Amino acid sequence: MNMELKAAIKMLEEEKGISKATILDAIENSLLQASKAQFNKNDNINVAIDPDTCDYSVTAEKEVVENVRNAYMEMSLTDALKVDPNAQIGDIVTVDINSKAFSRIAAQNAKNVILQKLREEERNAVFNQFAEKARTIMTGTVSRIQGKNYIINLGKTDALLSETEQVKNESFRIHDRVRVYIIEVKNSNKGPRILASRTHPELVKGLFEEEVTEVRDGIVEIKSISREAGSRTKMAVWSNDPDVDPVGACVGMNGSRVNAVVNELKGEKIDIIAWDENPAVLIENALSPAKVISVGADPDEKAATVIVPDYQLSLAIGKEGQNARLAARLTGYKIDIKSETQARESGEFDDLFADDFDENGEYYEEEYEEEYAEDEAYDEEAADYEEAAPEEEA
Repeated sequence: MNMELKAAIKMLEEEKGISKATILDAIENSLLQASKAQFNKNDNINVAIDPDTCDYSVTAEKEVVENVRNAYMEMSLTDALKVDPNAQIGDIVTVDINSKAFSRIAAQNAKNVILQKLREEERNAVFNQFAEKARTIMTGTVSRIQGKNYIINLGKTDALLSETEQVKNESFRIHDRVRVYIIEVKNSNKGPRILASRTHPELVKGLFEEEVTEVRDGIVEIKSISREAGSRTKMAVWSNDPDVDPVGACVGMNGSRVNAVVNELKGEKIDIIAWDENPAVLIENALSPAKVISVGADPDEKAATVIVPDYQLSLAIGKEGQNARLAARLTGYKIDIKSETQARESGEFDDLFADDFDENGEYYEEEYEEEYAEDEAYDEEAADYEEAAPEEEA
């Protein structure tokens, strides 16, 4: 039994994740190529390795002839009888080849074949391991900074966090730990090529799956996410259990769960809203924290007209149009936001609420004043939206 070779194979299996069969196949091929190089590339050479004992043999098949013209392919009857007492002219006799007698060049070539094969298999093993990690979150360490790109060490290989996949207000230093979303894993001649992201909406989803048991168990579903990385995310959630509040589950007691995600995202604000199959209700929820008077949604055109109180218009649109823009992405609807005054001037308001007015036109006015009388000032959460862009359509 070749104990030395067996121990080396076991070590490679454990450290490199390469199967024993693959290693033995590499050794066989290397010995075969070395033998052919030594003996003028003759095709009569065979290599065999016992997978249990790791003992190996190199043999050549030679034809027994009267006059030997090619010593690599033929042998005399006298020499054949030393190997097989029953050998006769015309027989094929198998002869052992002493691999220790290989030339230095042949031995070096054999070593190179083994190393090349092992490198290939090691790359394949790493690729197979990380291919399963695509579209998941991984934790790595910043190992290098190349220009504006970060190289994130994930253990056995590195991932590229390019400038386009970075949050603008984030920066890292060497040895910083960072959570990234694995966008793609490709195989290449130099090993796995892994692309990572800190801006992908699925990063937020994955972080909530880790923090919220109900999301991880499928009780609460994250139906949709819209994100402007580094600034704000809107997330719509739905519960498959009527006894479980999806928004409350994601927020956690005293905001513990959502705060953990916010901290990981370096302070990025997260709005969690309830998903609804009714697009009008969903759009109203998506425009939170703004209050909405009415929503008219056209499922065929994927467009909606939203009417809000005059003093809520800037809040509904959001700073630089962000609230409306994120709501549009979240719902998949093109949203046209109008103030009550604008709706009245265009006639849309009266048409929409015609059934709610009495003959004197006072019914809605009284209800409206009573409902919104206490909403003249923004609350603390709404303060983020005070500076709005003039655009009213997202």
